[in-house]
Amino acid sequence: MSHLAQARQVFDIELAALRAVRARLDESFDCAVESVVTALKARGKIVVIGIGKSGNVGQKIAATLTSTGSPSVVLNSVDALHGDLGIVNDGDVILALSYSGESEELVSLLPALKRFPVKIIALTGSPKSTVGRHSDVVLNVRVPKEACPFNLAPTASTTAMLVMGDALAMAVLEARGFTQRDFARYHPAGAIGRALLVQVRDIMRTGERNAVAPQTLPVKEALLVMTQAKSGSLAIVDRRGKLAGVFTDGDFRRHMATDAELLSRPLASVMTRHPICIRDTALAAEALKIFNERNIDDLIVVNAKREPVGLVDSQDLPKLKLM
Repeated sequence: MSHLAQARQVFDIELAALRAVRARLDESFDCAVESVVTALKARGKIVVIGIGKSGNVGQKIAATLTSTGSPSVVLNSVDALHGDLGIVNDGDVILALSYSGESEELVSLLPALKRFPVKIIALTGSPKSTVGRHSDVVLNVRVPKEACPFNLAPTASTTAMLVMGDALAMAVLEARGFTQRDFARYHPAGAIGRALLVQVRDIMRTGERNAVAPQTLPVKEALLVMTQAKSGSLAIVDRRGKLAGVFTDGDFRRHMATDAELLSRPLASVMTRHPICIRDTALAAEALKIFNERNIDDLIVVNAKREPVGLVDSQDLPKLKLM
């Protein structure tokens, strides 16, 4: 088998595993979400425990939960029996990861955890295992087989466990009404933080860099306005100063090919009406979304009165480190 064929086979096995786990989802998942939400409302937290590869997956699940507003910590199962159990408080939720459900370290820890008034949610491939039987909620992540040719190395099973953790985190996020602004509070640095904290008014071109003209202006004079602003587009306003349309370099080239009188025509006759625009108070993330979804180079910014007050040029975004 070629390397490429082997890679595709691994993908196929893991995709099949995810489909199998998805088909098995039931009301236990709802119970898990409700348990987590209830604990967090009471100022509790999520304590993630696991050994080996399951422990590695647990660290990622804990990081995802925490970054989306659900405080989560990782508890080393061995160290827990030697004092670290003090991290567990009444009302917490324990997320126990063990595919076999018989991991010696987790099984040894269960009696100690049971002394606390906590809810235990198990992510396991064996609901009838020791870990499964001693948990309040079991999320079954059993897979048909591993991607390992010997069916030994945790591959498909850890992928299923990871996706189940992501599903739990996203469901809890929705249930708690977590918003983009909340997300920004936990990601103040990097491109994500900038895009979610910065408003459009902070990144838009204004003043001489914002080309605006009345719809009665001839195209020849409009081109001069665009040139002075070093802009590839022009926001066009009506007699009340409200946004009426847009005229771009692309529009000029298209019309010039068929209209010999173009330069003398008023903008009103050649502009694109109802252009895409965004409020100055919107988040930069919303502008990014528009650029990603619509095939445009410039985005007109308007105020509450729908007056063009700025322009976001897609070429500026890399320099602002928003992409």
